Amino acid sequence: MIEIKGLAKRFGALEVLRSVDLTIRRGRVTAIVGPNAAGKTTLIKMILGLTRPDAGAILLDGRDIVRDGDAYRERIGYMPQAPHLPENLTGAEVLAMLRDLRGPAATVDESLIDGLALRPELSKKLRTLSGGTRQKVNAVAAFLFRPDLLILDEPTAGLDPVASGVFKDRVRDARAAGATFIVTSHIMSELEELADDVIFLVDGNVRFAGPLGELKAVTRQDNLERAVAQMMTRGAAA
Repeated sequence: MIEIKGLAKRFGALEVLRSVDLTIRRGRVTAIVGPNAAGKTTLIKMILGLTRPDAGAILLDGRDIVRDGDAYRERIGYMPQAPHLPENLTGAEVLAMLRDLRGPAATVDESLIDGLALRPELSKKLRTLSGGTRQKVNAVAAFLFRPDLLILDEPTAGLDPVASGVFKDRVRDARAAGATFIVTSHIMSELEELADDVIFLVDGNVRFAGPLGELKAVTRQDNLERAVAQMMTRGAAA
């Protein structure tokens, strides 16, 4: 479980996060949504340890990740929207390099490779692959270490419908096995398929945090896209 207490971040005169309090529950998929510049990316970077907060704490199973060093990152899988992987290596070489870095606990999900029809592409240099195929390599890399927590940023961007379905099934299987997910996407229908909980950010403030069904009930909308649109309208009015 992740507990976020009083988290604040400012870049110069710009206040990005304002005393954010959140709980991200174990074994669930939590979607982070909101308009552009709401603070979503900064929040994710802080959980990953890539950005330090100005105030507040992030607790992973009760341990303060800011104070306790980087060891906790071994428990996290990250799938960025635009991964920075060595272009001169093949997909197979990238996965082998990541396995070497993380040790014997790192195992490749062969069924995911086959489900994504990725195996024939792994012998090719990354620079020769399409964006969608690179995203498949990115997906396999995220699941490589059987992490407890996976952070997925626009995970199906560039994937065809078949690959997208395979990937979402893999997320559901991992959740059923106890993994926790944080997902961001501009595709609300995709989040609605996957998410148990929703965090709605506006101007660095949490306007809603809770189950997806509760958000629909509060907004009296029957789908996530309309519910989020109504929350954004309320935020603008406020």
